[in-house]
Amino acid sequence: MPHPSLTGEELATQPADWRTAAALAAQTGDALPRRGERVAVVGCGTPWFIAQSYAALREAGGHGETDAFAASEFPYGRRYDRVVVISRSGTTTEVLDLLGRVKAPTTAITGDTSQPIARLAGQLVDLGFADERSVVQTRFATTVLALLRAHLEVEDARPAGVGTLARAADDAERVLARRIPAELVACEQFTFLGTGWTNGLALEAGLKMREAALAWTESYPAMEYRHGPISITAPGRAVWGFGPLPEGLAEQVAGVGGLLVAESGEGGIDPLADLVRVHQLALALAESRGLDPDRPRNLTRSVILA
Repeated sequence: MPHPSLTGEELATQPADWRTAAALAAQTGDALPRRGERVAVVGCGTPWFIAQSYAALREAGGHGETDAFAASEFPYGRRYDRVVVISRSGTTTEVLDLLGRVKAPTTAITGDTSQPIARLAGQLVDLGFADERSVVQTRFATTVLALLRAHLEVEDARPAGVGTLARAADDAERVLARRIPAELVACEQFTFLGTGWTNGLALEAGLKMREAALAWTESYPAMEYRHGPISITAPGRAVWGFGPLPEGLAEQVAGVGGLLVAESGEGGIDPLADLVRVHQLALALAESRGLDPDRPRNLTRSVILA
């Protein structure tokens, strides 16, 4: 059955897109960071959150020091062996400005190589197969992270697509075959929590819900939940954890009447597949509120400053 929105059509292709990205990871040559390089990863909005997840994964895997920045906050005084920029449209003003100024070798990951980013970046990774017509990013962003995860697997001498990313794609297929529970759609507030590389996913989940459904969302590192955010948890409000939760947190959420969502905990689904569940929830919530997810309020597909 066809989806009633572009957003719905595009988010449904993610498992296939991730497998395509895994195959591409072994063919990127010198475009993506090599083990031992000191790397900065840069984006705006969603790509910045994806950059944070990748930076944490790369450092945790022992591949090298990796920082993530919003393009407007890049520290030009620091030395990097490579700067990777992420831009779906290839037209984002802050990203183009950075490429014109930075001295280190650059790689751009983009969905449209016909745009100005192509002439400014030293090397390109073309993810046009995962580009989107919708304003709200779903498959492009997760496919970027899938590519970068698969490349780390290649660097670890594991065949692309055979490691954890293959499991993530399988999990995402199962997620897409299910419906979002009505009790989640009925919630009035959502707090997303992550740890390590999943903290970037928590930030992205909150942004997705705000963009598509105008939802009240907050995102924090999981251990920070006790340091204030728990004060807003109550019946009719959800706490969504990406990855394993700190000991005792589930009991605390239950104690204040919140609805805990924790399918990507120990032994659960891959956290990237869990983000696809948030995409589904954002779409369902938008539709329940009479909103058009393809035309989010106050947003355009790319931010181009005069």
